[in-house]
Amino acid sequence: MAGKSEKAKGKLKEATGKATGNKRLEAEGKTDQMKGKAREAGEGARDRAKGVRDSLDPEK
Repeated sequence: MAGKSEKAKGKLKEATGKATGNKRLEAEGKTDQMKGKAREAGEGARDRAKGVRDSLDPEK
């Protein structure tokens, strides 16, 4: 869930930077969005690995 909030924060920063002409804030927003996407990808991989591990557990 942290990835989604980081992406949202980034979108807000980017929009604010564009509206005010603040290139630094706009760039920070884009960076935050990329961090959020990477975090979401990591969370998804972790969840898939857990699913595989659970399916291989003979006690289940």
